[in-house]
Amino acid sequence: MRFIGNIEAKSDSKGRVFLPACFRRILQEAGCEKVMLRKDVYQDCLVLYPEKSWNEQLDLLRSRLDRWNAAHQMIFRQFVADVEELTIDSNGRILLPKRYMTMAGIIQEVRFIGMDDTIEIWAKEKLDKPFMNPADFGRELEKVMTTEKGEKNE
Repeated sequence: MRFIGNIEAKSDSKGRVFLPACFRRILQEAGCEKVMLRKDVYQDCLVLYPEKSWNEQLDLLRSRLDRWNAAHQMIFRQFVADVEELTIDSNGRILLPKRYMTMAGIIQEVRFIGMDDTIEIWAKEKLDKPFMNPADFGRELEKVMTTEKGEKNE
């Protein structure tokens, strides 16, 4: 599953929002009926994980953590504690719980951004936050693309 694109939508008074048709189609073709929702670790946005992608991320995280290390258990607990399983209704909507909307600063208008195997949901008011200015983007992309994987960037 590969999600790309940048689509705006509105939530209703109950927090229901239509998942963009292009993203719904990808989920349907993969037979995915549920998505996992959590606040992003770094940004003030929400992240939708298709169930398969969520399980892969969880397995990867668990494989890097030691169950018998207290700090590792705290990391795992924090990562999974604020996750909500959402079902896409017959109209193609998901219900964003109020507490998640508050965490992301979402009032009504949202912006879905396809991020390869996940979908970010941003408050429209934070329109420019996920992006770099073009000059910085060009420089950083050049660094990433001209550096061997695993090599440190300066």
